[in-house]
Amino acid sequence: MDPILSFAALIITGITAGTASGLFGVGGGFLMTPVQYWLSLLGGMDSTLATRLAFGTSLAVMIPTMISGALAHHSRGAVDWKAAIPMGFAAIFGGLAGGTLASHLPGIVLRTFFALLIIVMAVRMVWHIHSCPVCEPRGSTVISIAIGFFIGIISGLAGIGGGVLLVPVLVMLLGYSMHKAVGTSSACLIFSSAGAVTAYVINGWGVAGLPVYSIGYVDLVTFAILAATTIPLARFGVRCAHTFSGRNLQIVFAAVLILIGAMMLVSG
Repeated sequence: MDPILSFAALIITGITAGTASGLFGVGGGFLMTPVQYWLSLLGGMDSTLATRLAFGTSLAVMIPTMISGALAHHSRGAVDWKAAIPMGFAAIFGGLAGGTLASHLPGIVLRTFFALLIIVMAVRMVWHIHSCPVCEPRGSTVISIAIGFFIGIISGLAGIGGGVLLVPVLVMLLGYSMHKAVGTSSACLIFSSAGAVTAYVINGWGVAGLPVYSIGYVDLVTFAILAATTIPLARFGVRCAHTFSGRNLQIVFAAVLILIGAMMLVSG
């Protein structure tokens, strides 16, 4: 594919993913992963290798992106740090486990898992419209740790920060308001992404067929292009999130997940 067109596609993806990260409390992997996968295929890369590279690079981009978004949400009082910190540390270990497992699975398995996961959660979000603007979250440290570890595994397996699953869990199971769930998810995903990307770096080290400028399954050139746009746009997305009501934000969130999941199933 023409390098200029690839660059343009990544810039547009970064702008969109960064905005989505701040808006929905997700890592943006559900946008960055399929675009990178398609670009790698067009460049002649093996399907499974392209999948792992897309997952690893997306996770790497999420770390600085979610830091930017979490700080912006924190300034608006929308982060529950008491839950986010234990959840996040548990997610590091879950991410290592999930990323290691993903590095040994065929690409079609990873893509199908990714797509079905977000479609199921999107449907659940629509069924469970949660409009409470100021809610008292439930849960304990033990529950936060269990959720964090599970989210970390999903993060590593699906090449996403885990927010597409964590936000619905916080809203539907723990009674968070949508805005609080988005902010808390942003903070947690900093840790889960770090754990998962570490596994992709380790398991991709020395693998043949990867781009010249890469560390394991992380393409440094693509990382730089995406991060340059996702980081500032995450803060813009946070501002947008707080202009929506919790109910409307939840509906838009679910619609985006269904669209992306369907696109990944078709591509698979």
